[in-house]
Amino acid sequence: MKVTINAKGTEISVLSVGDENDYISLTDIAKYKNKDDCFIVINNRMRLRDTIEFLGLWEFFSNPGFKPIEFDRFNKRRLPDG
Repeated sequence: MKVTINAKGTEISVLSVGDENDYISLTDIAKYKNKDDCFIVINNRMRLRDTIEFLGLWEFFSNPGFKPIEFDRFNKRRLPDG
């Protein structure tokens, strides 16, 4: 089921799958910062060290097919947080 929530005037899509999984649209959240070029907000955030480390840990614990050696390529290209 797909619903929309309003946060500070920005419509954000939420997709519920089953009883336990909800997916929130990052694109819709990024539109709060930059409505016309929200991809820039996501691109910049995805390159930060903390984001890359979080995604690596999440994949390690949640994805049985996760390949840590392949992940290292992305981890080495990260930007320092600051």
